[in-house]
Amino acid sequence: MKPFNHEQQSIVATLVPEEERLDFLPRHFGTHMLTVEHALYAQFADLCPTYRGGYWHFYELSNGGCYLAPSRETYPLVQSGNFFEATVSGDAAGIIVSLFTFSHVSFLLEDDPLGPQIADSFHLLRDFAADHLEAGLISRAID
Repeated sequence: MKPFNHEQQSIVATLVPEEERLDFLPRHFGTHMLTVEHALYAQFADLCPTYRGGYWHFYELSNGGCYLAPSRETYPLVQSGNFFEATVSGDAAGIIVSLFTFSHVSFLLEDDPLGPQIADSFHLLRDFAADHLEAGLISRAID
C-alpha cells in the first residue's frame, strides 16, 4: 500500500462531452473496447434487478482513469456474493460496476498486452472511489 500524500490533490471526474464519446472506449481499452462494454452492461444487469438498458455517461479521471455510469439518479443493487443490497446513486452504481468489470476483464486478458492497462484502470478508479461521497457503499459492494 502506498503512503498517503497529504499534498496530493483530489482526483476529479469530468463528464466526456457528447462529441468525444466515440473516442472514449477505444482510448481506454483499445481493441478490447467491445469486450469491456459488453461485460459492463451484462454485469450491471446482474447487479441491478430493475435495469432494462438506458443511456450511460462516460467519465475521465484526472489521474488517467475512467468509468461509465448509468444516467438515472438511483439504482437498487444486489450483490449476492457478499450479501450487499442497497440503493445507490447512478454515479456510485457506475463506479461499482466499472470496478467489477475492469477487474474481471483484466483477469480474462492477463496474457494480453492490454491486460495490465485494464488492471491499471481498476486501480485508478479505486483511488477515485476512496474519496467519493458514497465510498462506504462502494467499498461494501466490491468487497
